[in-house]
Amino acid sequence: MSRPLKIILGLCSGIFLGLICHQYPGPWLNAAIAYISQPLGQLFMRLIFMIVVPLVFSSLILGIFELQDFKQLGRVGVKTLIYTVLASFSSVLVGLAFVSIFKPGEGLDPEMTKHLGALSEPVRSSQPATFTAALVSLIPKNPIASAANALEGDMLSLMIFTLIFGAALLLVRGDNKRDPLVACLETVRAVSMKIVDFAMSLAPLGVAALMFTMTAQFGLGLIANLGKYTAVVIAALAFQQFIVFGLILKLLARKSPWQFFSQIKEVMLTALSTASSNATLPTSIRVAENNLKLNRNISSFVLTIGSAANQNGTALFEGVTVLFLAQLYGIHLGLDEQLVVLFMSVVAGMGTAGVPGGSIPMMMIVLQTVGVPAEGIGLILGVDRILDMCRTVLNVSGDLVCAQVIQASESKNQ
Repeated sequence: MSRPLKIILGLCSGIFLGLICHQYPGPWLNAAIAYISQPLGQLFMRLIFMIVVPLVFSSLILGIFELQDFKQLGRVGVKTLIYTVLASFSSVLVGLAFVSIFKPGEGLDPEMTKHLGALSEPVRSSQPATFTAALVSLIPKNPIASAANALEGDMLSLMIFTLIFGAALLLVRGDNKRDPLVACLETVRAVSMKIVDFAMSLAPLGVAALMFTMTAQFGLGLIANLGKYTAVVIAALAFQQFIVFGLILKLLARKSPWQFFSQIKEVMLTALSTASSNATLPTSIRVAENNLKLNRNISSFVLTIGSAANQNGTALFEGVTVLFLAQLYGIHLGLDEQLVVLFMSVVAGMGTAGVPGGSIPMMMIVLQTVGVPAEGIGLILGVDRILDMCRTVLNVSGDLVCAQVIQASESKNQ
């Protein structure tokens, strides 16, 4: 049985058992939650928490270092970088707009919201990080202390230090792809992803325990919100894919969106089935050359960089999920906090590994930074595989749109 199927089975089992037990409340149910299901769920989440800091540090530095080809391609590299940042920002803005309009996390009884917060470990930050406070502390006085306190609200300063460190490494050793420090960081990232893989192998049991805890306490209330959340994510991804990207193609590339999406349908189907930008890369390169007739040098460079850095769908998904869980826990995020979510979702999207489930550790960082219990991730793991497939389609489509826009821009300069 495949892992996604096992997770779905764990989700359904936890919900089914929880709904049955919800009908027979009593001391025995409270004991079962306190001593069995809740500790199992917490252990699963802590296994992911444990590896967040080394994964972030290694992934973001390597993400910057892998941009060394930008220096070689000059103008094309700069255009690609600018497009990547702007496209990621637009994706997160679309996601935040959808979740703010449709509010999938609202509608729970106030007592249920209160009990839901009590089931999670308390957020250690006394106050959610504000945008002004984040600006003051962007540069950490002690990056080691920031790493130690990353899950207590200092993750943003650690990420900024990591980006600066990566940029300096690129300038100092960008001409040496076999630098020993880079090799060490690659090993750290590989080991970190292996530990995440270990954690995800326990996901069926962890998800079952988390969903049992929630449904045994609250019944069907959370299930309805989860369905709304799934619909909002898919609708936001579709809007970004066909409306925003369609306008970009029409205005910047002078290309028919209908024709473009028809030509890349093989890539979209591959992304949907594999849920991996990296696994889809060979198909993307072939389709860019054969179907879209793009310049090989431009398409290979843009698509290779994009598979790691241009994660539009992942950034959108993270923004939607953070606001959804904040609504679910009854936590109000003002404009300052939403700006922090916007910035961190873009950065986290760029540092996310292009493999199934690679966005989960990064999203936990964003949650912790704005004061939302990261244990809420357990609620969405059961539907994450479906959403992972959908956001991967947007990720790889965004790479191809970028390549098409860069090709059109370069043609004007010739």
